Amino acid sequence: MKTTFRELTLEIPDTVYEPAEDSFMLAEAAGNLKKNGSVLEIGCGSGIAGLCAARYANCEVLAIDISSDAVRCASNNAKLNKLKNMNFEQSDLFSNVPKKKFDAILFNPPYLPTEYKDKLNGPLNHAFDGGKDGRLVLDVFLDKFDPYLKKGGCLLLVQSDLNGPTKTKRKLKALGYTVEVALRQAFFFEVVYIYKATKIK
Repeated sequence: MKTTFRELTLEIPDTVYEPAEDSFMLAEAAGNLKKNGSVLEIGCGSGIAGLCAARYANCEVLAIDISSDAVRCASNNAKLNKLKNMNFEQSDLFSNVPKKKFDAILFNPPYLPTEYKDKLNGPLNHAFDGGKDGRLVLDVFLDKFDPYLKKGGCLLLVQSDLNGPTKTKRKLKALGYTVEVALRQAFFFEVVYIYKATKIK
């Protein structure tokens, strides 16, 4: 399928998560990042958030995804939009991320609480499957991301009221972050937030 967001055009195959409201919220926040920073996008999918950081904040973006189809899709979308300040890597969270610190990290984790019967066949399952409490991937990420962020840097994180926003805030504050809600949108079955967590120590 083909879609547009702001001035960006994206082409997305059936095997890659189609951007939805949560994607657009993260992309909007990413476009408002501090100019000329370094950005790590985890779970890039179509690449929409990283594309916005690269285009509108002129950031150097490393976009990674566990799915090779998503990495290929995001890379193609960068070429389609003539963005040369992006690089791409297949990685399961931080497994293939270089040991360096970034000015910002973007993450839209799989947050839907899922039972075995809810699982999807194929790579799309990675985009949806949050485990029984919706925190299967999120909690692993929260345990690992801090060494990759500079002091004063920020994490932009998609958080749903379905998977424990209070627990996420408590964890981030314990790590030495201030947490604010950058964006909030209510839907018929959930409320989605973009948390902006800034590293203060």
